[in-house]
Amino acid sequence: MTLSSRRNFLKTSAASIFTVAVSSAITGCAQTLMSKPLSVIEFKHGVASGDPLSNALIIWTRATTSQLTSEVTVAWELASDSQFKNIIRSGREQTDKSRDFTIKIDVQDLTPNTEYFYRFIGLNTQSPIGRAKTLPVSNVEQIKMVVVSCSNYPAGYFNAYTDAAKQEDLDVVLHLGDYIYEYPMGGYATQNAEKIGRQLAADNSGEIITLSDYRKRYAIYRTDKGLQALHAAAPFIAIWDDHEVANDTYKEGAENHTPDEGDFFKRRASAIQAYYEWLPIRPPRGEQSPQIYRTFDFGNLISLHMLDTRVIARDKQLAYSDYKNLETKQMDVARFASDLNSPKRQLLGSTQLNWLTSAITQSNAKWQVLGQQVLMTKMWLPTEIFSQSDRTKIPEVLKELVAIKKAVLANKAVTPEQLARINTLMPYNLDAWDGYPSEREALYKKSVTTLNKKLVVVAGDTHNAWHGILKNAKGESVGVEFATPGVTSPGMEHYLALNTAQAKQMADSLSLLINDLNYCDLSHRGYMILTITNEQITTDWRYIDNIDSPIYNIAAQQQSIYKG
Repeated sequence: MTLSSRRNFLKTSAASIFTVAVSSAITGCAQTLMSKPLSVIEFKHGVASGDPLSNALIIWTRATTSQLTSEVTVAWELASDSQFKNIIRSGREQTDKSRDFTIKIDVQDLTPNTEYFYRFIGLNTQSPIGRAKTLPVSNVEQIKMVVVSCSNYPAGYFNAYTDAAKQEDLDVVLHLGDYIYEYPMGGYATQNAEKIGRQLAADNSGEIITLSDYRKRYAIYRTDKGLQALHAAAPFIAIWDDHEVANDTYKEGAENHTPDEGDFFKRRASAIQAYYEWLPIRPPRGEQSPQIYRTFDFGNLISLHMLDTRVIARDKQLAYSDYKNLETKQMDVARFASDLNSPKRQLLGSTQLNWLTSAITQSNAKWQVLGQQVLMTKMWLPTEIFSQSDRTKIPEVLKELVAIKKAVLANKAVTPEQLARINTLMPYNLDAWDGYPSEREALYKKSVTTLNKKLVVVAGDTHNAWHGILKNAKGESVGVEFATPGVTSPGMEHYLALNTAQAKQMADSLSLLINDLNYCDLSHRGYMILTITNEQITTDWRYIDNIDSPIYNIAAQQQSIYKG
C-alpha cells in the first residue's frame, strides 16, 4: 500500500475509529497496549477473515467474558504456516461492550496470492485457527469460490456451510446475504425448530428491532459449527440482503416493519452496526455508513463488484394486489405496466450505477462478476399459473402448458387460444430485477453494450438454484446468471406445497416455459462453487439431503460450463 493510499484508507476509516485496528509492517502495537495483561475470555463464536486484498486481510473474533469488566485485551498472531512456526505479524487489541466485544484487525503489507493462518489468544485460552488468502495480482490461472446465501437458524442446521468448508484450494467465499433472519420464534420457518433443537434463545426469541436484539441474533447464528468452519476455511466477501434488516427492505422502509416498531431508520442503523461488528468486512465509508458496494480484483482474471440492491436506493416493491379492482377482480394492466416500466424506478440508484459503470470501464479483467442479491434473469411465467387459487392444480396446469410449448417448438399446429396461454406472461417476483426493468436495461446499456463486456451475475435470495441467460430488450445476450440455493431457508417448493416429484416436474417445466432460463432446482438446499479460468466458468451446485440434524450427505449435484 502506497503512502497516499494509506492516507486515504486512514481518512476513510476515521468514521469507524475504535472498531477496526490497522496493523501494517511498520506500525505494530503501542507499547502501552503490549504491556496490558491478557484477559480471561472464551472464543465461543470462532474466527473469521474477510475482504481480502492483494496486500491486506481483515481477521475477526469475539471475546466472551463472564467478568464484570468494561474492556478486555486479546493477543493475535498471523503466520505463514498452520503450526505458527513462522509468525510474521502479531499484536494485542482491546475491545469492549461498545463493539459487543468483537475484534477486527486489518492486517496490511502482506504478500499477494499467499495463504496465511491466524489465531487469537486470551489469558488461558486460544481460539480456533483460521485460514485466509490474499488476492493475486498477476499470472492468475484459476480462482475457486464458494457462493452461499439465506441461512435461517431455526429452519435447520447449516450443513451446506459444513460441506463447503471441506472444499480444497478455496480462494474465497461469497456470501450474498440473509446471513441472519429477523423473525421471531413462531414466525417464518420456525415450525421444526424445537423438534430439531434450533430454538432461538429465550432473550432473543422475538422479532429483532434494537441493536441489542441484532447483536444477540448474530451471536446465536455464530454458534453453528458449520458456519464457524466455513469462516475458518477461507476469507468471506459479504453483502447484505433484506433480512439483515427486515423482510423486503427498501430505501424508506420494509414489508416487515410497522409504525409500532419505531423509527425505521433507527432500526436500520442498529442492523447495519451489528452487521459491521459481526462480519469481517471493511466498510467503504466507515461503520456508520450504509454504503457497502465495493470491488475486488483477482489480477486480470476477475473484477468482482459487490452490489447493494436493498438499502441505499431501492424504491418500494410493486404489488399486484394494488392494481386489482376489489369488486370486479380485474387487473388494471395499463397502470401496472406504466408503473413497472417507469424510468424513475431504481434498484441500484444512479450513484451506484455510475460507480459500477466506472469500475467496469477501468477493469482489464476477463470476467466482470456482479455479486448481488436478487435474480436479474427475466423470469416471466404464463399468467395462468398465478391465477390458480387452488395450488394443487398448478402441476396439472404446468403439464398442459408444457405440452403446448413443446408442440410450438416442434412446429406443430396449436390453436390461437393455446398460443395465448403460453405467451400471456407476467414476472413472478416483483422484488427481483423484474420489478425494476428500466434500470436493468440501463445497466445492460452502460456496462455491457457501450463497454462491450459481458456480465457474470451471481445471486441468492430465492432459496433455489437457477441458471439464466441475461438478455436485453432486443433479445441480445449480455451475460449469464448463476443463483445459489439457500442454506436452510425453504424455497418455491415450500410455498407451492410440492412434494419432491412435483418439484422436479415443475423445475423441468419452468426451464421450458421461461424463455431465458436454462436450469433450476426447486427441491434442495445447498450451495454453489464457481471455478473460474481464462477459458471458462464451471458452476457446481451441491445439494444437501438433510438440515434436521448435523448428519448429512450430498443428495445431488449439477454442473454447468460457461465459456463467455
